[in-house]
Amino acid sequence: MTLIEVAAVIVAVLVLLALLLPALAAAKKKSSKINCTNDLKQIGLACLIWEGDNGDMLPMRISINNGGAMELVRMGNAVSVFQVMSNELSTPKVLVCPSDTNSFYASNFSSLAGSNISYFVGVDVTNTVNPDQIFSGDCNFEIGGKPVKSGLVSIWKNHSVAWSSARHRYAGNLGFADGSVEATTTRSMQTHFIQTGLATNRLAIP
Repeated sequence: MTLIEVAAVIVAVLVLLALLLPALAAAKKKSSKINCTNDLKQIGLACLIWEGDNGDMLPMRISINNGGAMELVRMGNAVSVFQVMSNELSTPKVLVCPSDTNSFYASNFSSLAGSNISYFVGVDVTNTVNPDQIFSGDCNFEIGGKPVKSGLVSIWKNHSVAWSSARHRYAGNLGFADGSVEATTTRSMQTHFIQTGLATNRLAIP
């Protein structure tokens, strides 16, 4: 091959790479979003199994003396709920959204901490009777333009709640009491919080 032919091949390869890289980046982003949805579905399924084994009540309704997490989650401790459901969840890896760059996998449930969890817990969801109640979801949202902090957060119907640019770029996933999961925009998230039937939605943020 002549020098000109080699240069032509290199230019062609570079052009192909320039065309393919955006598509690969988009595919990776879409894959992360799907994995996040699957994580929440596994969490929802674990809740249904746990409820079936504990008198049709979720960990948020059962005292810690009886194997639940009621007292702790009411103080904003999301970790306790997932630790209680460790047998049903199988692995702590499902608690980290692939797009969450601020969290990392825990090696086991006994060492689980807030930094190993990407999802909030609905404090007042005690069973699966009301499928509109929100059990869990991405915790990358804001109230009044300020990112939520770790601990107990109360969302009133008139609160200005919005997804942040983190993780899914002004979008996020919500997991409901019946085990279903929905990818939502800010507007649909606000609607879901109104439809829970609760005057105040209390969330435990990891």
